[in-house]
Amino acid sequence: MQNRVVRFIDLGHIAYQEAWDKQMTLFKQIVDQKLQNRTMPPIATSNYLLFCEHNHVYTLGKTGRITHLLLNEQTMKEQGIEFFHINRGGDITYHGPGQLTGYPILDLDNFKADIHAFMRTMEEAIINLLSRFGIKGERIDGLTGVWIDAQNPRLARKICAMGVHTSRWVTMHGFGLNINTDLSYFDRIVPCGIADKGVTSIEKEIGEKADMELVKSWAKDEFAQAFGFEWA
Repeated sequence: MQNRVVRFIDLGHIAYQEAWDKQMTLFKQIVDQKLQNRTMPPIATSNYLLFCEHNHVYTLGKTGRITHLLLNEQTMKEQGIEFFHINRGGDITYHGPGQLTGYPILDLDNFKADIHAFMRTMEEAIINLLSRFGIKGERIDGLTGVWIDAQNPRLARKICAMGVHTSRWVTMHGFGLNINTDLSYFDRIVPCGIADKGVTSIEKEIGEKADMELVKSWAKDEFAQAFGFEWA
């Protein structure tokens, strides 16, 4: 019994811990429903896509290296930057104002139970979104996320980082797309553990600030098309 209906929730500007708690609540509800479906008449599981902007925060994935954080605890406190070591894949990244952070909380049994395909579909949605701004987003083999000038090692720069956690084919965490992001915050980490490539934003690529609400609207369209969503 597949359910391709997705509920969209715009959390607005929200602290990282609050958004993580919201994710965990929805994630647990879906996992619990799947476990209950084993012994009871099955009920279709839900799917969600959350959008938000965070306060300044660095998050380190479960396989990341703490040495890729180039600030100490006191300096982060003085600069108003939070830090979380979390359960997603990937290394360290930054979230903050001007970045669209997206959290697909999906039961992949409703779509395709394949994590590799899930990541590539997220990349496809972002690549198609960027094309609306005249930006050519690309993939780099072996490096998750979306890049600009991917084929030129000297110029390649990441515009969208991705990292997820899954259990029983239910996803959480997701992507961080730099829109009007203050990119100087990436200078204080080794972004995604990759030292030889830069970071960019839509603003930097097009030479002017982008309308965040327009980006959200286009992102919703592209995710729906890429995954075959129906909105609740």
